[in-house]
Amino acid sequence: MKKLLVVILTLSALWFGYWFVGSSAVKTGFEAWFEDRRAEGWQAEYSGLSLRGFPNRFDTTLTEPALADPHTGFAWQAPFLQIFALSYKPNHIIAAFADSQTISTPHQRYSIESTGMRTSMVMQPNTDLAFDRANLVSEAFSVMPDGGKASHVDGLQAALKLVEGADYRLALNIDGLKPALPAEITGNLPAALSALRADATLGFSKPWDISALEDGRPQPRTIKLHLAEAKWGELELEAAGTLEVDRAGTPTGTITIKARNWREIIALASAMEVAPQALLNQIEQGLSLLAQLNGNASTLDIPLGFSGGLIKLGPLPLGPAPRVFIQ
Repeated sequence: MKKLLVVILTLSALWFGYWFVGSSAVKTGFEAWFEDRRAEGWQAEYSGLSLRGFPNRFDTTLTEPALADPHTGFAWQAPFLQIFALSYKPNHIIAAFADSQTISTPHQRYSIESTGMRTSMVMQPNTDLAFDRANLVSEAFSVMPDGGKASHVDGLQAALKLVEGADYRLALNIDGLKPALPAEITGNLPAALSALRADATLGFSKPWDISALEDGRPQPRTIKLHLAEAKWGELELEAAGTLEVDRAGTPTGTITIKARNWREIIALASAMEVAPQALLNQIEQGLSLLAQLNGNASTLDIPLGFSGGLIKLGPLPLGPAPRVFIQ
């Protein structure tokens, strides 16, 4: 019995030593990372850093964290951020976000209110902390731009997983999206979309790892859209196709869109002023011709070609293609 007690006490002391050394390394790592960002010209601040969780976890709480990248103009701040990791599996972390956050871009500042927003992330067990898979979930969720109205979501689920090399499979589902649009625009449409989801494989210029924050973001090179769909009352959109993206962020390829009640969708886009009215009129004329050829006035299968920096409907250019680039 005495020998067993000695063994237990010895193992306990060793485990305590491991946790103490490990927790000190985690805390030092956070401090060094913030210091390195400040040396690069970032705003990288927090008012407090605490670490708990003995004996099986490293539970880190950052109080009032604030990050701002001067190169991209992207900034984020929150009352707190909690990061949890098992002491015997430190490459698997869970982050819990505050109910209020602020995100700023060079063009707009957004206030985010959420309930139960958290993410689970697994990195490969190497020094680069290469990304393997992650999940993001949130219950009630709203985004409000400064001076604008909030858009609400009942639930958000997103998953990203490494397939091979620098290719990642993305699945996204948004429940109950209520756009911040006045009634004179939405008309008789329901308050919320009944479906908004996407399934895609994204290929990047390099794998996502710690260098994505420290050196530069991996850039999209291929977008394989297996299916994206949105349903809002009688309005339905589906899209699928593949795009190749060059170093300048210019996409080339074809995305096929299936639109039900497409005239109402054009009218909604016009009311929302998502594009110049002259362009929308040109699109409507082209789609009307397609509808006559297909013999279906309300549903269309539309192949949109991306080439030369333009979006085209057959030989007809509809407008400039968006630049696909991550800042």
